[in-house]
Amino acid sequence: MHYTELPKDVLEALRRGVVIPALPLALSIERKLDERRQRALMRYYLDAGAGGVAVAVHSTQFEIREPEFDLFDPILRIAKEEFDSFVNNTGKPIIRIVGIIGKTKQALGEVESALANGYHVALLSLGAFKDATNEEILEHCRAVAEKIPVIGFYLQPAVGGRKLDVDFWRAFANIKNVVAIKMAPFNRYQTLDVVRGVAESDRPQDITLYTGNDDNILVDLLSEYQIEVGGKVVKKKIVGGLLGHWAVWTKSAVRLLDDVQNGKYDNATNTMITRAIQITDTNAAFFDPANNFAGCIPGIHEVLRRQGLMEGLWTLNDKEVLSPGQMEEIDRVYRAYPHLNDDEFVAKNIDRWMS
Repeated sequence: MHYTELPKDVLEALRRGVVIPALPLALSIERKLDERRQRALMRYYLDAGAGGVAVAVHSTQFEIREPEFDLFDPILRIAKEEFDSFVNNTGKPIIRIVGIIGKTKQALGEVESALANGYHVALLSLGAFKDATNEEILEHCRAVAEKIPVIGFYLQPAVGGRKLDVDFWRAFANIKNVVAIKMAPFNRYQTLDVVRGVAESDRPQDITLYTGNDDNILVDLLSEYQIEVGGKVVKKKIVGGLLGHWAVWTKSAVRLLDDVQNGKYDNATNTMITRAIQITDTNAAFFDPANNFAGCIPGIHEVLRRQGLMEGLWTLNDKEVLSPGQMEEIDRVYRAYPHLNDDEFVAKNIDRWMS
């Protein structure tokens, strides 16, 4: 499928910029799939105003693909059913994103499952190519892009990614079925490498930029890059976010992006910087950079547990737990920034989502 075959309203929404949460995995105390809560999470994100959901990504836990758990297809199916129900009831365009990992054979098998379940685009993780050359990785990307539209993914090394230079991103942007890039290196220099690579490619206006930099969300959304290429200036903006951080307090994230797109911060630099710092501080509590992000998934689970959307913090990897002091940090940011949460919205709707 080429991106020009996507529903027109879906492609327009992607280009305009939307909130895209990364779907967590809801488990019972026995570490089995909790389907009722998994569906509730999907309903929460869609009712909160998200323009898409990313399924089978890092926040969903890569272990879902392991034979002992075998949850990749069930998660894709559950999300598909919730996508279908929401779109049928509302008519709203929703971007259906699937995380694709592994070497080429595995990736193409996952793409086949995703297409069978009606997913629109693949968020392509390159963690399996830690020692590969640019050309080896690009060959893999082209193979996947022959089957499904692709969102590139610059994932920070701390959670399974690898460093990718400007030459890679320039060549990657030239792949005809690449529609967007999620930039999540948590690094200003490496984020600029992506933007510069896109600007210097043959397709700068065809590539939509999304932030995955959970440590710098608002500043990314307000940034316009101006890159000189061949005597002309190419302007690129980051139009939306595809974020693990937006798997919590999603209604507030939707308000934030609406405020950005409606110009609320255009002449309010001090207000913007203050809010940006508050968001980064909450992310530090949730994502645990103090411990090299070891507690990032349980941190998201803890916020969802407090809201009643998750029963506990369990992950498929029983060693993946909150870091020492992380619970206290989450307590602190909850107290410090009550205006950032969406607890009231969740409380009003959770019974319906859980039914």
